[in-house]
Amino acid sequence: MNRNVALVTGASRGIGRAIAVALAGCGHDLAINYLANAQAAEETRAAVEQAGGRAALVQGDVALSDDRRRIVDQTTAAFGHIDLLVNNAGVAPTVRADILEATEESFDRLIEINLKGPYFLTQLVAQRMCLQIARKLSPCTSPKIINITSLSAYAASTNRGEYCISKAGLSMATQLWATRLAEFGIEVFEIRPGIIQTDMTGPVKARYDKLIFEQDLTPIKRWGTPGDVAQAVVAIASDLFPFSTGQVFDVDGGYHLRRL
Repeated sequence: MNRNVALVTGASRGIGRAIAVALAGCGHDLAINYLANAQAAEETRAAVEQAGGRAALVQGDVALSDDRRRIVDQTTAAFGHIDLLVNNAGVAPTVRADILEATEESFDRLIEINLKGPYFLTQLVAQRMCLQIARKLSPCTSPKIINITSLSAYAASTNRGEYCISKAGLSMATQLWATRLAEFGIEVFEIRPGIIQTDMTGPVKARYDKLIFEQDLTPIKRWGTPGDVAQAVVAIASDLFPFSTGQVFDVDGGYHLRRL
């Protein structure tokens, strides 16, 4: 069977792994991108295969131009086409610093990984998708690109301003690519996770426990899980929104609601 192929960046663990496994369960083969943790990537591969998908490991740093090209080339070599790109790879500041004291090095690092990387990876993949459509190289009639952003795209955190700016930029990139690629039938979406229980939020767990369970941060009083984000990706990948593009899906327990 000729299955759709998804490339998921940052898929060795956390939200990326959950997305990869969920996509395998709904009929996709997976290119599993990772940066350095080969053992974790192998664990994702095993989980994808157990869920019914084929998997290929694709090592590379999305912040680097040569790596981005290699990621796309190796995915195409393994499967012949790319039908879904999930720009999930991202990092938080190594040190949460007030914007009066934050460094250029931290700013550059987050912009390169969280914004520049997915922006230009999308460019490469979109070019491949357009070629696939023209030459009918894929079984997919509606290729898709999904950007995983954050509620930090609009909620200001002055102790990690570079993170907020990188995610706000990726949110705008979603709109730009959705506008540009609509004529080719390529849909582009943004998924905006809220407070998700991952390695990234581990160091601030006690603070968010208090905000969620004692201070009414979200109407739904629980942590989000990687699986919550993965299910949103599956809904989009399953063609449930055929007349939509550029749409933002909040997976945040209702954090985005304005409440009195």
